[in-house]
Amino acid sequence: MKVKPLINFFIGCLMWLLMLPASMVASASAATSETPEQVIQKLQSSLIQVMREGPQLGYEGRFKALAPIIDQSHDIELIIKTILGATYWSQLDNDQKNLVVDTFRQLSIATYAGRFTQHEGEQFEVIEQRELPHEQMLVRSQLTKSDGGIVNFDYVLQQKEGRWRIVNILFDGVSDLAIKRGEYRSIMQKDGFPALIELLKEKINLAKQNQ
Repeated sequence: MKVKPLINFFIGCLMWLLMLPASMVASASAATSETPEQVIQKLQSSLIQVMREGPQLGYEGRFKALAPIIDQSHDIELIIKTILGATYWSQLDNDQKNLVVDTFRQLSIATYAGRFTQHEGEQFEVIEQRELPHEQMLVRSQLTKSDGGIVNFDYVLQQKEGRWRIVNILFDGVSDLAIKRGEYRSIMQKDGFPALIELLKEKINLAKQNQ
């Protein structure tokens, strides 16, 4: 006599379980809805806002404000892995990998906090977005300085866990990744891993001087 209510109960449970993937898909869709251009626009609008409040925030305030923005827009781990290359990266143990990723993350945020210190009318403008080989995207942007000068920024992005992240930046055609690759690998070759960490820490301390 009680078979029908029991069947209805199991049907209800089954329908509830079937709804879970739909909600997960919806979340994934929301994560991928931000285009590469939107990632760059969000980063640059945050930089402008921090510049406007820069003198009041000071270095520490700018670092704190920019940290989540950099975490969301940059693939820090992939960048440092690419800089060091497969050979040097494979020589590191897990603790060393975690240390260099964390230290490089701090340097990346510190560099922004140390450079974008105050606003004097600078404006960013996204010029174009186009596809690159290897499922990457290029977003071209310009910074118009207060004196009318132009700085060109080319951002290379690729997807990580459904989100577009920056993996390289070119300043007026010069690859930041290439510059760091030559510098960091040279340190690793000559003086080893501890010297690389000390170099990154020195650069962080230099950025801190821009209060």
